[in-house]
Amino acid sequence: MNAMAQPTATMHPDEWQARVQLAACYRVFDMLGWTEMIYNHITVRLPDSVTGGRKHFLINPFGLHYSEVTASNLVKIDVQGNKIEDSPWGVNPAGFTVHSAIHEHLPEAHCVMHTHTTAGVAVACTAGGLAQNNFYSAQVGGMVAYHDFEGITVHADEAPRLLAAIGDKPLVILRNHGLLAWAPSLPLCFVRLWTLNRACEIQLAQATLGPAIPVPEDVVRKTTRDALQWDTRFGAGQDVFDALVRRVERIDPSYKQ
Repeated sequence: MNAMAQPTATMHPDEWQARVQLAACYRVFDMLGWTEMIYNHITVRLPDSVTGGRKHFLINPFGLHYSEVTASNLVKIDVQGNKIEDSPWGVNPAGFTVHSAIHEHLPEAHCVMHTHTTAGVAVACTAGGLAQNNFYSAQVGGMVAYHDFEGITVHADEAPRLLAAIGDKPLVILRNHGLLAWAPSLPLCFVRLWTLNRACEIQLAQATLGPAIPVPEDVVRKTTRDALQWDTRFGAGQDVFDALVRRVERIDPSYKQ
């Protein structure tokens, strides 16, 4: 890997900051066990201060495990999947197809995350989807969309149907497939996805124990409204994400290279 502890003279500081934060997030996912060998993706759309208004985003180098991702080896591409700068690494077409559609057409989608956790895929395979029967699912009331499985996401013609299914909902259960989240910031995207995944974990555990106690719809609305992690006054996930990055830092700070 190319060891680069700081941006090159030609790199905008905002791009370097985005690279370091995204690389840290890949390491957080690895620490949490949210990995799928070399597959799945977390992407960040670069700000206009870097791109001059063009839609460019950063994605993991295809072939590397999340534990190997660093700020300098992230790949910068446009929404057509073209590499903006030379890189020895390619890009997984399945990641580009989904993430580019969301980055291009949802103005607030600065960050997009996709996982295949066991709990997430298990709930995605159930006819009823996410159950409103636990503390975590009650925090995402009205926030979850569903998109039917169409196979491996390598066909561009799926994008309009995916976007239609998403609408303005920031969390997506890809049926028979996994979980997806998007947000105007990486920390908020992370805490949204974490909450949905945690809800799936509880649902999976509860399913072995008999009938669940449903949460009334009015309580779901109140719980979602009161969830502090969505509130910008309380960091909108920043404090949670920063705490996990500090753990990563103690384990292996090479993500900053």
